Amino acid sequence: MIGLATAFAVLAGPTGPAAAAGPTELTLAYEAKSVRLTCAPAGGLHPKAVEACATLRGAGGDPANLKGGDSLCILLYQPVTASVKGTWRGKTVKWRQTFGNGCELTRATGVLFDF
Repeated sequence: MIGLATAFAVLAGPTGPAAAAGPTELTLAYEAKSVRLTCAPAGGLHPKAVEACATLRGAGGDPANLKGGDSLCILLYQPVTASVKGTWRGKTVKWRQTFGNGCELTRATGVLFDF
């Protein structure tokens, strides 16, 4: 069984040299929506900041490395362009991708653009 301190450490993310590498301050946007996300500690105006930071942490801070889900999406072409700009642990991040529709965006990025 996992202890409370361990569970908090997993949710809070890394500490020590990896966390001290620099700040994480990102602007996430799609359609006419945008939100600021900070990590270590998770914050900003993202409603699921902890989960969004964990998603990015799993991709090494690069949205291009995200492993998409396997949910089914309808074949309706309504393009949605998503972008991430800012810094991840002190390194510049600039990513932009167009998806066939909102479902494909969610399938590819999980909670990252769930705002």
